[in-house]
Amino acid sequence: MFNIFQRTEKKYKDINSEDFLNEMTSSNAVVIDVRMPAEVSSGKIPGARNINIMGNFKGQVQNLPKDKKYLIYCRSGNRSASACQIMGDLGFEDVSNLRGGIISWPYDLA
Repeated sequence: MFNIFQRTEKKYKDINSEDFLNEMTSSNAVVIDVRMPAEVSSGKIPGARNINIMGNFKGQVQNLPKDKKYLIYCRSGNRSASACQIMGDLGFEDVSNLRGGIISWPYDLA
C-alpha cells in the first residue's frame, strides 16, 4: 500500500554560506536563486540567476549543462532543497543547497 517511511536518496549537499561563497569562485559555478521575482527584487546574491521554483522550474533547468557546479538558494533553504532534489533527479551531479538560505548570508547582496 503506502510506504510512508520510504526515503529518497538525497542527491545534493547542504553547505554553509562560507563554503557557498568559496564555491562561487569556481569557473564552472552557476548560482541559481529559486525565489519568486518579488523576493529577488529585495536583493540577491551577486551573479545569481533567478529561476522561480513555483514556476516551470523543471522545464527551465532540464536542458542546462549537466557538467556545471550548481549553487542553489532561496529564502530559508527549504525551497532550494526541493530544487536541488529535482535537479539531482534530472541527472545533475554537482548540486549544492545554501543551508539556511539567503537569510543566513552574511555577505553583500546585489
